[in-house]
Amino acid sequence: MAKLISKTYGDALFELALEKKCEDSLLSEAEEVLKALSENPDFSKLMTHPKILKEEKLKILEAVFKGRVSDELTGFMTIIIKKDRFAEMEEILNYFISRVKEHKGIGVAYVTTPFTLNEIKKAAVMERLLATTSYKKMEIHYSVEEGLIGGMVIRIGDRVVDSSIRTKLEELKRQLLKVQL
Repeated sequence: MAKLISKTYGDALFELALEKKCEDSLLSEAEEVLKALSENPDFSKLMTHPKILKEEKLKILEAVFKGRVSDELTGFMTIIIKKDRFAEMEEILNYFISRVKEHKGIGVAYVTTPFTLNEIKKAAVMERLLATTSYKKMEIHYSVEEGLIGGMVIRIGDRVVDSSIRTKLEELKRQLLKVQL
């Protein structure tokens, strides 16, 4: 259900951004709002509290965001509050951000390696991902997981490429267990 809600409202915000030709500005504003929400979890609790009236929530929203983000995004968040969907605000904005990035040809990749990569290796990963995908740009988030032993795991959306030594050893183990003597 939450996915349907985030898709419905996220698509509506995306269509608004296309109509007003303000994808870039709404993208950066949505990222800033997400950052503010993650840094202030009490704000989300306040905005979802059942005993606080919608009118009060709208006043709070206006006091916090009016003048800091565009009228389009403020109006959108007003609708979210009126429809009692503020609990899904983060998912909605994340969906919107992913739609805009997809529209602009920006891929988001999560690369996990057993050690920190130097800049030369990061550039090589970037180059390889751009060559093997249809994206024009890549936004890569790196993380380290020593248990991989070697290789790397790359996740782009719902696609995963796992070339880690750990996975290869587990596969070899499974194959050896199937062998009957």
